[in-house]
Amino acid sequence: MSAPSPAPKLPVSLVANPRLSSWIKFTGDGRVAISPGKVEIGQGIVTALAQIAADELDLDISRIEMIRATTAASPNEGVTSGSLSIQQSGRALRHACAQVRQRFLAAASERLGVDASLLNIEDGTISGPGNIRTSYWELAGDVSLDHEAAAGTIAKSVARRAIAGHSVQRIDIPDKVFARPRFIHDCALPDLLHGRVLRPDVSGAKLIALDETTARAVPGIVAIVRDGGFAGVVAESEAAAEAALKALRKGATWFAGEPLPDEDDLAGFLKSQPVETTIIDTRGAATTKKAAHTLRRQYTRPYIAHASIAPSCAMARWDGDRVHVWTHSQGVYLLRADLAIVLELPAENIVVEHMEGAGCYGHNAADDVALDAVLLAKAAGGRPVRVQWSRHDEMAHAPFGAAMAIEIEADLDPDNEIVGWRHAIWSNGHAARPGRAAQPALLAATEIANPYPRMISTNPAAANGGGGDRNSVPLYDLPAWTVMSHRLLTMPVRTSALRTLGGQGNVFAIESLLDEIAALRGEDPIEFRLRHLRDERATNVIRAAARRAAWKPQKRSGIGHGVGFARYKNTGAYCAAIAEIEGTDDIRVKRLTLAVDVGEAINPDGVINQIEGGAIQATSWVLKERIRFDRTRITSTSWTDYPILTFSEVPAVDVEIIQRPEIEPVGAGEAAHGPVTAAIANAVFDCLGVRVRDLPITRAKIIAAMELAS
Repeated sequence: MSAPSPAPKLPVSLVANPRLSSWIKFTGDGRVAISPGKVEIGQGIVTALAQIAADELDLDISRIEMIRATTAASPNEGVTSGSLSIQQSGRALRHACAQVRQRFLAAASERLGVDASLLNIEDGTISGPGNIRTSYWELAGDVSLDHEAAAGTIAKSVARRAIAGHSVQRIDIPDKVFARPRFIHDCALPDLLHGRVLRPDVSGAKLIALDETTARAVPGIVAIVRDGGFAGVVAESEAAAEAALKALRKGATWFAGEPLPDEDDLAGFLKSQPVETTIIDTRGAATTKKAAHTLRRQYTRPYIAHASIAPSCAMARWDGDRVHVWTHSQGVYLLRADLAIVLELPAENIVVEHMEGAGCYGHNAADDVALDAVLLAKAAGGRPVRVQWSRHDEMAHAPFGAAMAIEIEADLDPDNEIVGWRHAIWSNGHAARPGRAAQPALLAATEIANPYPRMISTNPAAANGGGGDRNSVPLYDLPAWTVMSHRLLTMPVRTSALRTLGGQGNVFAIESLLDEIAALRGEDPIEFRLRHLRDERATNVIRAAARRAAWKPQKRSGIGHGVGFARYKNTGAYCAAIAEIEGTDDIRVKRLTLAVDVGEAINPDGVINQIEGGAIQATSWVLKERIRFDRTRITSTSWTDYPILTFSEVPAVDVEIIQRPEIEPVGAGEAAHGPVTAAIANAVFDCLGVRVRDLPITRAKIIAAMELAS
């Protein structure tokens, strides 16, 4: 007797927010308001979600109005991160819209006296035999959506979807192209004031004295705010705020902070600190084969900045004991939770509303600047205050992506086949987002008169994708392995979530060592990978990328080719990359060819955009990006000191999507970084015959590798 089918379950975001009316509202102008809890941070999520809603409701996409997330009305979907928006919000919205469609069909059936199976919906008009008709908007008064979603609703089959699975124009792009104010930096509320916050140049320094005399004399100054070590200015104009801040800085006295590590020996620093050690995964061999020798390699990546094109910005306005905050935070409810702790207010007294920011690649300073704005706005007499961080602020005080040291030992038999694998990671934690602990994770919370301690970054659980250990468990069919993570319990350099978390570093290490082993065997690196993979979707993306890149062309002097592969978090999108580099002078990436499998690609053009963007960002990380510091301060506080890839250096990027509409969709935003990093590193070896294991791959590191090899 076969086991009974499992009971149907609601998507996770609907479990947390089951009321249909919190997701969908029919407005009187023939439009539908869709209110997800995920936010637009440049990844095109508002467009993909609009496609899903339009498909399930049988509407033209032009009728869909996407509402920005706000704690006043939107469902609480936590944080927009981890390439989970389509998986979580998309599934919830598809289910909710399918259920709303059924409720309206039932109401139309009752009104028109026709069985619901005979009714059809086209662009919101419900019609049946004999030209009878009504519409969503005619029925809206009779159909209550104040009901909880029920499990078991059947969404449209793939064959009946007319919009999802097809490329459509991004909803958010026209405003950005035609310079209409969409970014928070461009928004001007009535009676807006401008704020700036005083922060030290020396890392971790504490404000111990402040002479405000000169700053108070600046024309246009409204208030100087001081709360323990937190200080800032509020002024009528940005120019006045800048002038007052400059004057205030001259009157500040600081107590020096703790020394920073040696930036040229990050591996030594990471391995010397107290750590929390976790066994991530183990696998025992069915039969024990004796190792002839062990290949031991260490790989490192530096601290990396989010380096958004615009620094962080927020607005706040007080009304009695209530405050409204406008922010480009990735998690409005989580930010509200931390603000409530710092302000000692009930959460319901705080409204946090999302507005787009110009760039976001993880937990940058968006949440920090929100608290800055709230604290300064207390002195504004009910007027709104906008706080804009400077480039220096952003590059010196925002959280960074954590540095990593990764050691892998591969036990090899006499034929250089892998018989054992040990992977160890040393890194700060990769997550210190707001709203996840009893203490706030916001910068100003550590500076006020009654300060909270700086939160030591943690790692998400391995079941949730992990942090420093992300993508560290091999997807390859190796006979045995042990994967171990050492999370630092000290944090001289502030770290939190940066795109991929530890995934980029771990994929770089794994894929680099696999290439070394393939070279020892004299085996083509793609064939070597395919031989160790049992997952058909994995082999398909590698074969697709190889075919599209015409792997492997005849060897040419000064040109190298390399491959990299990963499945993001081992549960998300599959991606393979082929890099073609030129190494006659500096390393230049000429072309990247990628294949990706995200299951159902809701908006194929959007998927391609995300893979292209990730590939280009990864190229910048591999060749250029590195937080610089001496023993007292961060020194890479400008684009000159923290160079990123320029337009003239951007490689050609060619992307192939393996469309699988029958498989639930996953996100694409972080899938390319690890494979591209590894592909470039492997191409450098193919070109120059030296292996650079420390990112970024610069001329100096190539020369050092050559000297070591000789």
